[in-house]
Amino acid sequence: MRHHTFAPTPPMGWNSWDCYGAAVREEEIRGNAEYMAKHLKDYGWEYVVVDIQWYEPGAVSSQYRPFVPLEMDEFSRLMPAVNRFPSAADGKGFKPLADYVHSLGLKFGIHIMRGIPRQAAHAATPILGTSATARDIAHPNSICPWNTDMYGVDASKEGAQEYYDSLFQLYAEWGVDFVKVDDIAASRLYDAHLDEIAMIRRSIDKCGRDMVLSLSPGPAPLEYEQQFTEGANMWRMTDDFWDLWHLLYGMFERCEKWAPYVKEGSWPDCDMLPLGHLGIRSVDGGGADRWTRFTKDEQVTMMSLWSIFRSPLMFGGEMRDNDDWTLSLLTNEEVLHLHRTGREARQLYREGDRVAWVSGSEDGSTYVALFNAGDEPAEVSVTLEQLGLSGTGVKARDLWQREDLGTVDGKLSKQLQPHASMLVKLTYKST
Repeated sequence: MRHHTFAPTPPMGWNSWDCYGAAVREEEIRGNAEYMAKHLKDYGWEYVVVDIQWYEPGAVSSQYRPFVPLEMDEFSRLMPAVNRFPSAADGKGFKPLADYVHSLGLKFGIHIMRGIPRQAAHAATPILGTSATARDIAHPNSICPWNTDMYGVDASKEGAQEYYDSLFQLYAEWGVDFVKVDDIAASRLYDAHLDEIAMIRRSIDKCGRDMVLSLSPGPAPLEYEQQFTEGANMWRMTDDFWDLWHLLYGMFERCEKWAPYVKEGSWPDCDMLPLGHLGIRSVDGGGADRWTRFTKDEQVTMMSLWSIFRSPLMFGGEMRDNDDWTLSLLTNEEVLHLHRTGREARQLYREGDRVAWVSGSEDGSTYVALFNAGDEPAEVSVTLEQLGLSGTGVKARDLWQREDLGTVDGKLSKQLQPHASMLVKLTYKST
């Protein structure tokens, strides 16, 4: 599948939702892009993604205003709100902003809701490339339960594919590299919207521009893994993920379930990294303006699990406010090398809240992650026999501490504090 070549390694970038909700502005996108170009691009971070409701002039937080007018062109396609994105004036859309992001050596992404604007359906506005109108293709019984912007698109109707074709042709003209489509991978009302995923896949394939396709929200049903793989590059395994321990605790089970389906170009997605300065205008996740509620041990545990599992990495905080600690989590070359090159990661065992993961690598090394997911200190260990290693000369390196641990004598063991972890690279040389 050609679209798998668009994301041969798990995508890495920044998304505006965790800090700005639906209310991000152009100057904030530009500022975060500049930070990424200066501090993170050399480590593989490249996508700058404008999240939901960039077409809503009055958006002020993560709480949606129901049934308000949205900015839209004459062909039923939503357009950036000019009061929030001034460079979009005169019908330019996101092209000037995308051009600026590209000028920094980065890639530009947007969030959309599946479907067609309700205001377009009510007004029966035209669709480019067909005599059908928005009213003709709208599926008024297919709605998002938490946002009133859109109706679903009825794939059986003439004009449905043409609508999505016109949408992605517009995005190609803007220079979009990444599209996150919401209310599609899973729905509280309707299950996955497989027909619309298929239409979007066809539209991207026709548009003439490589675009990574991300599906939200989750938890994506495992039984549709084949359709997700055939249609997209990444899909959410979880509901919105926030800086709360019980959500991170639950991710171990989700990762174990989805690990066999991690493949080059198609990535089960643990969702965004709620790190650094969050909630500036987003009140979702149970907290307003704050720094992440995760402890430092929990932050390392999250980064270790996401990296060995090979989830996409989408940072959620206001990057310009990053402290040295937060930046260090994003710029550890050894951890990011595992994230790029790991192979066939799996949970090696789980004994209560003691958890061990193992991953191969293209250079023949073995990576091991030890986790104490419990609320009391615990020793977590793994034997070389469990890892399929034998003999002598197995050398260990702690990736987060960036230090060699010497030779492993039969067993790797660590006393871990509650919610803490250890990430180790083992290099085996026979004697």
